Amino acid sequence: MIKLILHGCNGKMGQAVSSAAAADGNIKIVAGVDPYPNSAENSFPVYETLSQVKEEADVVLDFSVPGALPALLDYADKTSIPLVIATTGFTEQDLKAIERQAQKTAIFRAANMSVGINLMYDLIRRAAVVLDDDFDIEIVEKHHNQKMDAPSGTAYALADAINSVFLGSKHYKFGRHSKVDKRSKNEIGIHAVRGGTIAGEHTVIFAGQDEILEITHTALSRRIFALGALNAVKYMAGKKKGLYDMADALLDQNVVTNLYTNNEQVMITINSLPDEPVIIADIFSKLGSQGINVDMISQTAPVSGHINLSFTLPGEDLEQAVKAIEDVQKNHPEVRTDIFEEITQLTVEGLGMERQSGVAARVFEALARQDIRIKLITTSETKISLVIDRTNEKAASEAIIAAFDL
Repeated sequence: MIKLILHGCNGKMGQAVSSAAAADGNIKIVAGVDPYPNSAENSFPVYETLSQVKEEADVVLDFSVPGALPALLDYADKTSIPLVIATTGFTEQDLKAIERQAQKTAIFRAANMSVGINLMYDLIRRAAVVLDDDFDIEIVEKHHNQKMDAPSGTAYALADAINSVFLGSKHYKFGRHSKVDKRSKNEIGIHAVRGGTIAGEHTVIFAGQDEILEITHTALSRRIFALGALNAVKYMAGKKKGLYDMADALLDQNVVTNLYTNNEQVMITINSLPDEPVIIADIFSKLGSQGINVDMISQTAPVSGHINLSFTLPGEDLEQAVKAIEDVQKNHPEVRTDIFEEITQLTVEGLGMERQSGVAARVFEALARQDIRIKLITTSETKISLVIDRTNEKAASEAIIAAFDL
């Protein structure tokens, strides 16, 4: 059971979180903090300030106002309890203060706790890459008439996500009031609407020549933000110092999502190859000219001017590949070529690998427990590919499945 202090418990979002937590069997609110402690009925003690809280907790969740930040960070500094900050409207100075405290305390900050919005960040980045400067970009956000900060923190975050694609070259234009100035290509327009009880809507408009792409997220209630915040609380319980965000929490749930094997590959290792870039380039140039699709490639560090070079390719191309590298062996008698045909290429994949440490260790430990030897390893931000003996395919797959609960 995660013990939670809810900071800003009597506000609208605080009450939404309180209701969601009551239905969650893994979180218990042990105390609340609000400048008006008696303004709502709660099932937990409510204090006027954090300094008055007596209860022990695993996480503090903040849904308050930017002005409460100094006291919140001071409490984190004194107690080392992880923070989840869901408040928006911070200044640049506030954000720097959060970053400084994150060097000593685990802090989670997100402009929006919705899963959908955080997916939207990725979608608009991809759209910006494809559409580039050919499309004008405008952001429109809508909220209820009680929201104080405008534009919303999410609107800024959406603009920042797009601007990261353009290496920060875009500037932000808030509203449009000029009667003479044309729109600049180097700007992202940001517009705020306030009215009624709108929970939250954000639209990114990519406007091109005779076509428009709109990506919109609509929140139908505050409940989605409350549930997202509680997921962040679960993620932060027990975390070490550092600054975390929603992407970390979401990817943590998808550290490893896919496991697949390929028995149609063979591996070639060229031993004692002179460490000459021209020779290596020539090998792959000849393979390419034969239409051979090389998959995994790995090179050892040079030793006495020589390297070992390993790569995998479709088994049906083995004969052509051997002929393609014959000249290397003729010109360099010290070179020895080994061919491994009875192999399995095992690949472990997951978006969460990019932000989660220790994934490779878990893979290798799982295989080591089965005494499975690895012939070749290549990695990327989201993938680990291994070559093992084909006889170990079943045992290796079962070991990985068990290690990551696939």
